[in-house]
Amino acid sequence: MTEIDPSRLFARDVKRIVVKVGTAVVTGKGGRLALGRLGAICEQLAELNSDGFEVILVSSGAVGLGRQRLRYRQLVNSSFADLQKPQMDLDGKACAGVGQSSLMAYYETMFDQLDVTVAQMLVTDSSFRDKDFRKQLSETVKAMFRMRVIPVFNENDAISTRRAPYKDSTGIFWDNDSLAALLSLELKADLLILLSDVEGLYTGPPSDPNSKLIHTFIKEKHQDEITFGEKSKLGRGGMTAKVKAAVNAAYGGIPVIITSGFAAENISKVLRGLRVGTLFHQDAHLWAPVVDTTSRDMAVAARESSRKLQALSSGDRKKILLVIANALEANEKTIKAENDLDVAAAQEAGYDESLVARLVMKPGKISSLAASVRQLAEMEDPIGRVLKKTQVADDLILEKTSSPIGVLLIVFESRPDALVQIASLAIRSGNGLLLKGGKEAFRSNAILHKVITDAIPKTVGGKLIGLVTSREEIPDLLKLDDVIDLVIPRGSNKLVSQIKNSTKIPVLGHADGICHVYVDKSCNLAMAKRIVSDAKLDYPAACNAMETLLLHKDLEQNGFLNDIIFVLQSKGVTLYGGPRASAKLNIPETKSFHHEYSSKACTVEIVEDVHGAIDHIHQHGSAHTDCIVTEDSEVAEIFLHQVDSAAVFHNASTRFSDGFRFGFGAEVGISTSRIHARGPVGVEGLLTTRWIMRGKGQVVDGDNGIAYTHKDLPVLKRTEAVENGN
Repeated sequence: MTEIDPSRLFARDVKRIVVKVGTAVVTGKGGRLALGRLGAICEQLAELNSDGFEVILVSSGAVGLGRQRLRYRQLVNSSFADLQKPQMDLDGKACAGVGQSSLMAYYETMFDQLDVTVAQMLVTDSSFRDKDFRKQLSETVKAMFRMRVIPVFNENDAISTRRAPYKDSTGIFWDNDSLAALLSLELKADLLILLSDVEGLYTGPPSDPNSKLIHTFIKEKHQDEITFGEKSKLGRGGMTAKVKAAVNAAYGGIPVIITSGFAAENISKVLRGLRVGTLFHQDAHLWAPVVDTTSRDMAVAARESSRKLQALSSGDRKKILLVIANALEANEKTIKAENDLDVAAAQEAGYDESLVARLVMKPGKISSLAASVRQLAEMEDPIGRVLKKTQVADDLILEKTSSPIGVLLIVFESRPDALVQIASLAIRSGNGLLLKGGKEAFRSNAILHKVITDAIPKTVGGKLIGLVTSREEIPDLLKLDDVIDLVIPRGSNKLVSQIKNSTKIPVLGHADGICHVYVDKSCNLAMAKRIVSDAKLDYPAACNAMETLLLHKDLEQNGFLNDIIFVLQSKGVTLYGGPRASAKLNIPETKSFHHEYSSKACTVEIVEDVHGAIDHIHQHGSAHTDCIVTEDSEVAEIFLHQVDSAAVFHNASTRFSDGFRFGFGAEVGISTSRIHARGPVGVEGLLTTRWIMRGKGQVVDGDNGIAYTHKDLPVLKRTEAVENGN
């Protein structure tokens, strides 16, 4: 697992692509064409063609398809007596001839539906001995590219004179894999994609749970670890041939990806620079470590480093945070430059305004982050605090102490400042950490991770905090319930739901931030306007921003209803109403009350009273943060005690629901769970407990001879414990 996927380094420069489709991808059971799979591949190639890429398709499957058709014809034409006789094997060259025309007919039909023209190109290895043939081949293919035609190559097995594969030393290519490699070199392609029936190259049989997918093939390492031929550990689907072809092309200067043709959109993913399959490149040894780092390796390394961190003194852990704070400020220009690139790319890609807003690191953000890290450093050391002390029996003392959870996996979207908060909280609480940020913040996260890990002493190790760079690695991480102790997703409802449904690891977080402000009839009108405006507009993209405004029905009589609507609309807020509000205020009716806008928009509804507001919040809210604005203390107490949310406020903006504003220094996220931490999760939420017992040789022995006292003892503060020698 490398910090930067090498495929990103070449994907943006690709113009001419060779895609080879293997027999196992083209055909399904019984030798029939896998039409759905083949159609999906054709759609991807058609899209690349329309986007200006020059696409060459090399397709296997003719022999298998021809054999299936001839067997069917043989069965139809056979008498009952013929069927009792031993069936003769069909001639492979005849199968190839029959199957080739059928295969091409399918391609022509599929691509025609996609408004793409294709051309059949049948070749034999002996043809490539002729220099004039090679020249003409190149000129013909270039002419096809000018007309947006996709050439479909296949070895002409029906008339090939080549003998057994790999045994004919005079052969130029031996199968469609080596043909694809040859065409890539001959036609000067920028990328070769070999589609297989497995995800890529494995260290052993793909079906073996101990086999690992090799993300980047390093010849100096892997050629000695993998046995080819009859004893190949690769097992299935002609992988030996693919690897040989990939190595030949890669060391001829053509990057190669072996990936699954079964997975949807894999060709498109490769072109977007995502790490799918196995990469072959002549410079691979410069990009990747000699030893592949797997998801498990990263998690185990984080745990080992966390134990080294916990072994440090409280002062040394504090010093690490102070060094990080200084490093952030010292690298502010570099961090800002990388963030500007992310923001520009996100805007160019057409991301939602709310996402771009969360991505931007505004002026003063680095100073604010550094201040929060220093605030964390100055807090009392949370590790090893005695929470409860009990005398179990004479000279037998039991202590309940605070302890790090272990290894945390945090998946977050957009906001790169979250990386700093989460990393500093993990260090303060003594936890190992794996971080997966959104691709839109790739550069920002990378530079922040480097600044932070460079500040961690070598005695602990930078592997304390691992940065996961590919979404494709998340499923592997979510399987590591024996190494990772807690997952905290920070993002959309979809993200949180997907993670909860994909892992046995405990998940802490919230799916939605549908926060309400209820303005009661007894409110201070000026105060209510300030709170409502701040709750919606201070940072509309935040999860603690107001998404629904609830108004007491009597506010219409004193004109406040129109006043507050005017305040919001004059500041650019788009309003949607519930059934009552939309009719009275002449605003569009909302499609759903359970909606998080994360932008300058919100829902307005009119309710009967505080009980109506509470019912509405319980029915449509997300149990995040809800607020009441009122001068009636009795009504306020009803709201505060009956609203079942993680945070409930009286006469204060929902924007205060934040770890830094609560005095935690920072937050790892906000939890709406009712187990463990709830609300803004700071250091305390990243701790669990351990039990420590001190005795003088006591044994249970059936509870004979021991008198249990279970007496609570006073818990001394750390300073008192040190002074007393405890």
